[in-house]
Amino acid sequence: MSQTLPSPSLGTPLSPLAVRVMMLGSGELGKEVIIALQQLGAEVIAVDRYDNAPGHQVAHRSHTLPMTDADALRKVIALEQPHIIVPEIEAIATDVLVEIEAVGTARVTPTARATSLTMNREGIRRLAAEQLGLPTSPYRFINSEAELLHAIDEAIGYPCVIKPVMSSSGKGQSVIHGPQDIEAAWRLAQEGGRVGGGRAIVEGFIRFEYEITLLTVRWRGADGQTHTDFCAPIGHRQVDGDYVESWQPQAMSPIALSRAQEIARAVTDELGGWGVFGVELFIAGDEVWFSEVSPRPHDTGMVTMITQEQSEFVLHARALLGLPVQVELRSPGASSVIYGGVDAQAVSFENLAQALAEPGVDLRLFGKPESFVKRRMGVALAKAEDVDTARAKARAVSMAVKVKAG
Repeated sequence: MSQTLPSPSLGTPLSPLAVRVMMLGSGELGKEVIIALQQLGAEVIAVDRYDNAPGHQVAHRSHTLPMTDADALRKVIALEQPHIIVPEIEAIATDVLVEIEAVGTARVTPTARATSLTMNREGIRRLAAEQLGLPTSPYRFINSEAELLHAIDEAIGYPCVIKPVMSSSGKGQSVIHGPQDIEAAWRLAQEGGRVGGGRAIVEGFIRFEYEITLLTVRWRGADGQTHTDFCAPIGHRQVDGDYVESWQPQAMSPIALSRAQEIARAVTDELGGWGVFGVELFIAGDEVWFSEVSPRPHDTGMVTMITQEQSEFVLHARALLGLPVQVELRSPGASSVIYGGVDAQAVSFENLAQALAEPGVDLRLFGKPESFVKRRMGVALAKAEDVDTARAKARAVSMAVKVKAG
């Protein structure tokens, strides 16, 4: 089916004229997209696997269901009849989205194919490395502990990284330094997948200097043509595969930036559609390697809420509604994650006035209904004349906020 724009006008929400947008996944990223959509007059339905998700709290209507359940997903789509479906997470019955898009019931942003390919590391890695010929780390896909050991001995070597083909936020990921780590790493990969045990990817180490997220925006202009714009590169630091801080812009050579943009354009052109893509890349000098891509706003891109004229969430909302975008950087800035630190059903956040006392800082508290020790409960934001100062300010805010069990 050729992709079409929604009505060129945006009607009154909760009326027959409304443009209805369904968010599949309504965490902290989805919540910000919902707010951006509502500011443009869209009617938004938030769906997540647990009650009172952050996006549930701000949407016009909400539903709780396991989005990997194809029948449940079909029923809620049939009930709400959205014009546009926006996947915000990977754990979705993507075959349903392919069916919906094929018959023209709704448009999936960016496309159902992009959502299907990127929810599985095997699909996107084979697309990037084998179909598009982009530089990546050496890799093998494996189905057993024996295959893992064989792949390392024959092709990958030590150290290496193992990940489930279907996981996010570092779940199931570990570094293998030698044969003594094989058993535990395989077990962790089996426990960390979104759909239980199964296939995994083992990747060789690249001696990169830093990694970036290159937010890539595909949007349709008034000329009817699809355009591609790039935000300033975002640097980030991860611990156990999960981001803990990010900053923008990340300094890099003109050659490396050009190569990064070429890779991002090649991948997103192939995936198609309109919206924001978070393209992750490894950089060493002028060399660039493709890592992963998310067909949606990226967690490291939360920094854009303080650095850009239009945040990644506003960019996504405008692009999926067929509106023009602006990717200009307003100020260098940084983000720093605020963890729950406790396992509790409800928490309070303290010391906020002191945390926000310095000019040029801000924060977002996500409103998640339950806290875990390593669950992201908020993010600190800071802007400054340079990235180093912004990083220090953001870290100071996140450290100052105290999370207390109720």
